[in-house]
Amino acid sequence: MNEFALQCPAPAAPDRVQLAHGGGGRLTAQLIERVFLPAFANPALRVLHDGAVLETPGARLAFTTDSFVVSPLEFPGGNIGHLAVCGTVNDLAMCGARPLWLSAGFILEEGLPFDVLERVVASMRDAAREAGVAIVTGDTKVVDHGKGDGMFINTAGIGTVVAPTAISPRAVQEGDVVLVSGDLGCHGIAVLSVREGLEFEAPVESDVAPLWPAVEALLGAGVEIHCLRDLTRGGLATALNEIATASGLGITIEESAVPHAPSVRAACELLGLDPLYLANEGRFAAFLPECDLERALATLRACAVSQGAVAIGRVSGASARVDLRTVIGSLRVLDLLSGEQLPRIC
Repeated sequence: MNEFALQCPAPAAPDRVQLAHGGGGRLTAQLIERVFLPAFANPALRVLHDGAVLETPGARLAFTTDSFVVSPLEFPGGNIGHLAVCGTVNDLAMCGARPLWLSAGFILEEGLPFDVLERVVASMRDAAREAGVAIVTGDTKVVDHGKGDGMFINTAGIGTVVAPTAISPRAVQEGDVVLVSGDLGCHGIAVLSVREGLEFEAPVESDVAPLWPAVEALLGAGVEIHCLRDLTRGGLATALNEIATASGLGITIEESAVPHAPSVRAACELLGLDPLYLANEGRFAAFLPECDLERALATLRACAVSQGAVAIGRVSGASARVDLRTVIGSLRVLDLLSGEQLPRIC
């Protein structure tokens, strides 16, 4: 859903909704609320989490789906196939679910080089092995040259929920601390560098990786997790706004605590980008009681994928908004953007 955004309607047709590339933020939220939720309304969908948690006889299952349209298809640190597997298993992990099975649907443009397809499929195979999942069904379609931009991939995933309590935005509580699992923004800058032919003094690679090992470690350590969210399109700021809206609570984060690699900061300063809105594909935010903070940080820092975990803020009882306390002590409201800084990022 996030790949499209509403544009302002023409004056002569005030009720017309136009779709455009570069979705994310406020306009995507309006699109979901106006079109999709009324049409498909049900309790599982209304939670608006990274996946649906479904009760079945003898088991709780998490189910998610996603489509990947990243441009270019290959970028430093990964490609569209690696991204598709990790993005899907990460959505399951954010529900407290052990990923088990994936589907893979390919839309291939006529003329796509066969060696590119082979590299993408090999990356999917390797990523699935790393994540401990099997790709058990799929589909392939070919579209005319010029109609598919090389390749699109759609995936769906199923996992078993092992978290003892519901993990969702609605479980967030006043006083919760907010953690992030590592430095932010590498995926967005890595894709942008190839797309625009940019070279930075220190090369930036995507952080794309499966996150279940870190989540499983938190659960195994007995940490009381209220909410998890992977920080993909729209980055940290968008994810926090979505959680604030769903929970009805305010979130305040400390600018000085949010981690960014020096190369990402330098690239953002050069290009005029806000790193808080940059996409990530191997990072997540966690909301949990303050009494579990030190145990959670120690657990995450022992996992390769979350060695850079830090606390960045907390949840307050104020209105449902996100505030950034700047390095000089003032408060800046982190609102949803009207679109995405970098479209076609995943």
